[in-house]
Amino acid sequence: MLAIYKKEVRSYLTSMIGYVFIAFALLFTGIYFSAYLSMGYAYFSYTLQSITMFFIVLIPILTMRVIAEENKQKTDQLILTAPVSVGQVVLGKYLALVTMLAIPVIVMCFYPLILAQYGTVDFGPTYVSVLGFFLLQCAQIAIGVFFSSVTESQIIAAVMTFGALFISYMMSAIVTLIPSSALTAFCVYAVVILLIAYLIYTLLKNVVLTCVFGVIGEAVLIGIYVLQSSLLEGSLANVLGIFNLTSHFSSLSQDLLDFNSIVYFLAVIIFFLYLTMQSIQKRRWS
Repeated sequence: MLAIYKKEVRSYLTSMIGYVFIAFALLFTGIYFSAYLSMGYAYFSYTLQSITMFFIVLIPILTMRVIAEENKQKTDQLILTAPVSVGQVVLGKYLALVTMLAIPVIVMCFYPLILAQYGTVDFGPTYVSVLGFFLLQCAQIAIGVFFSSVTESQIIAAVMTFGALFISYMMSAIVTLIPSSALTAFCVYAVVILLIAYLIYTLLKNVVLTCVFGVIGEAVLIGIYVLQSSLLEGSLANVLGIFNLTSHFSSLSQDLLDFNSIVYFLAVIIFFLYLTMQSIQKRRWS
């Protein structure tokens, strides 16, 4: 794993992608930091919340090549046949990306010290917001790594990652537009069950497991709708709220330490890294 980690870090530091990511991350941070400083705001969390939208573009650029490029060049077969587990391969690549993210985040840690020269800064909540921002971007990187593993095209990987992150960013607005009726929730859940069944078939190529999951899932959903439809009313907004990454970052920006949000980000990271491993395992045995 260490060899893969070093290789990935070296590849980013010897190409334009790593430097472009760091440069633009610090550029956007500097612009908003200067703007808020000129307006007299001594809260660095405002800057972090403002630049979150720009990382929706930067993260796909950073992660698009991590696995997709090797899939295209067929060099992934060399790694898959190496005496290391798939988990070590994925973890090594992921930690390399986190290292690239940590470079601008470490620089950001000096901004509150600059603010302290112009007024009083509450360093506890300020650095908690930095931690929240770092965890948010780590979760987004995990999502990007997964989408990079399911295609051979870097462009497609970047577009899919951007789409997923943008939808997550806009989830608060999307939830307000969705009807709270039980019928709407039933239709959406029915489609989701079919999509999950298709994903199971794509990853495992197991027709029996796919059919069992699809049939049981739809049957349970129909039973709930017929017998206790009130359970579905308003549930769609609550379920979609789970995918709102930004809201959990906002919690860390406002509270001293929101452990629920920290656990949430760690769960997202583990979940998408697991999906990445399953995607690579599928290529190994296909």
